[in-house]
Amino acid sequence: MIVLAIDQGTTGTKCTCFDRDQRPLSSASLEFTQHFPQPGWVEHDAEEIWETTLEAARQALREAGAAPEDVAAVGITNQRETTVVWERESGRPVRKAIVWQCRRSADICRRCVESGLGETFHRKTGLVLDPYFSGTKLTWIMENEPHIARRAPSGELCFGTIDSWLLFRLTGGRVHASDVSNASRTLLFNIHDLAWDEELARACGVPMSMLPEVRESSGIFGETDPAAFLGISAPVAGIAGDQQAALFGQACFRPGMTKNTYGTGSFVLMNIGGEPRISQRGMLTTIAWSIGGEVTYALEGSIFITGAAVNWLRDGLRIISEVSEIDELAASVEDTGGVYFVPAFVGLGAPYWDPRARALLIGMTRGTNRAHVARAVIESMALQTADVVEAMVAETGVALKELRVDGGASVMDMLLQYQADLLGVPVRRPIVSETTSLGAALLAGLAVGIWKDLEEIEERWQLDREALPDPGAAERVRAMRRDWKRAVERSMGWALEEEASGDT
Repeated sequence: MIVLAIDQGTTGTKCTCFDRDQRPLSSASLEFTQHFPQPGWVEHDAEEIWETTLEAARQALREAGAAPEDVAAVGITNQRETTVVWERESGRPVRKAIVWQCRRSADICRRCVESGLGETFHRKTGLVLDPYFSGTKLTWIMENEPHIARRAPSGELCFGTIDSWLLFRLTGGRVHASDVSNASRTLLFNIHDLAWDEELARACGVPMSMLPEVRESSGIFGETDPAAFLGISAPVAGIAGDQQAALFGQACFRPGMTKNTYGTGSFVLMNIGGEPRISQRGMLTTIAWSIGGEVTYALEGSIFITGAAVNWLRDGLRIISEVSEIDELAASVEDTGGVYFVPAFVGLGAPYWDPRARALLIGMTRGTNRAHVARAVIESMALQTADVVEAMVAETGVALKELRVDGGASVMDMLLQYQADLLGVPVRRPIVSETTSLGAALLAGLAVGIWKDLEEIEERWQLDREALPDPGAAERVRAMRRDWKRAVERSMGWALEEEASGDT
């Protein structure tokens, strides 16, 4: 008996089989195409995502030696704000998916803020008006693609984030639904009332008929269609957005517990319990999960670019051939030589929320080499995280006791040590590093009785590596934070300089 977790991410799809002891028995992942139709625009082909899901699941089952009938439940976790629109009848997407990284709706967000809607969205959704979220991506579609706008009000088109798209396909088109964690990332969902908000949908020009049914994160969403999904007939029993799933997989079940996932971007989430707290310091208030009628909320600091900057070193600057080379290259120098890197390729997220900020590499001299740049990229991951944690602690008044970490870059011990020194608390990496997939599996397994409760899950969390803060690093940390903040200010000042020169 296994639980199959589908982890549909920004650059690839991973499927993992977990056993009763929460051990990953197998895992398979496939990358898919990134489409960049204009500068700042990012799209995915939803059909290609579905095909990679099928193939990754097929490979994971084969590697685990599992038959279709061995699958007790399926869990889904996903890149969250990416926006898919498809035909209800045929299941065909009507256009490419607009990815969470895409900035095409920046002017729409600015227009909404200028019309006085910013506080309304913030108060009801816990989010800020930023192109990051799904709502204004849908607005852009309605305003720029009339063939879709004409069809939307009749109910013949479905909107969904990637979880909803996969659920629709897994169930053979029978279920159009999402969970509360994903719904809370759309700008259309009231996190207090736990329902789609007609005022917000109207402001975004989105017909309510397009929206999926919203359910709890752990529960039976529907049965997979064997004809559509590799002969498997099993309940889809758990869904959560990738960062909420990672928080769950890290067993951060008590208020104040915090995790960071170093992925394409980085996402710091702090469990704040059963009451939403609307941030005044650039954090997002989001729904972490809902189980058994009880909702858990989180503060989130969304950092748009961390691991993606390593890909840029490989694909853009070509100073490394493989992503795995960065650790050794960065370790070949003692420090960055005064170089700082602000990875604002798509603007800055929390706690700054400046969509017009630009990436910046500063502090170089004739002695700067590629190793210094590589080390600056790694340090930027830890420095951005420190900015977010600092704001969270100030917001809640709760001192951080530890930071649990996961994601691809968390394998770098150098990064963990930077983070511990910057935060002054232990940074802890679990044995099961794929906590996003594990979270989806745990939510699904809870719903079908494989695990009985949160206490059982918490008891099974195991430590792999702990980085402790170096008491002698305090002076160096202060200097790093000071110079880093100066670099961020320069990055954010770019648009102001353009405006002053009349180049915008």
